[in-house]
Amino acid sequence: MATAAKTTPQDLPPKGGYGPIVTERTKLRSIFSGRSMILGYFAVTSVSFYIYFKGYKVIKKHEVEMRSARMVMFPLLLAERDREYLKQLRRNRDSETELMKNVKNWETGTYYGEPIYKTAKSSKLIDPDCLEYYAFASDKDYQDRAEISLWT
Repeated sequence: MATAAKTTPQDLPPKGGYGPIVTERTKLRSIFSGRSMILGYFAVTSVSFYIYFKGYKVIKKHEVEMRSARMVMFPLLLAERDREYLKQLRRNRDSETELMKNVKNWETGTYYGEPIYKTAKSSKLIDPDCLEYYAFASDKDYQDRAEISLWT
């Protein structure tokens, strides 16, 4: 038959038994006291506020400068936009004159001598729609503008 494997003796408690289990609270060694923690908090907070507001003043000063620059540049950009708009209208008029020079009774800006807008004064500028504005421009310019119009 099978023989039992040789085993080592089982561990037993020490002679006289185990010592008592310690259940009372052991006080941790504190590095900082409560008072020093509060004082440290106020010191760090005070220094942080000082640094923050010093940077805040610089940022606000920069924002004022940028706002002033934008306010100065905006009218110039509007004037340039309007100038380019009027130049394109003049190019359109000149192209229409050149294109229709061989057509009998054709006046530029009219439809065979009759005004397009009968109720509007002749001195009033009627803004052309997008297709009329880009009538004599390149196709790429019109397509770029038409795509922008679709997104806005």
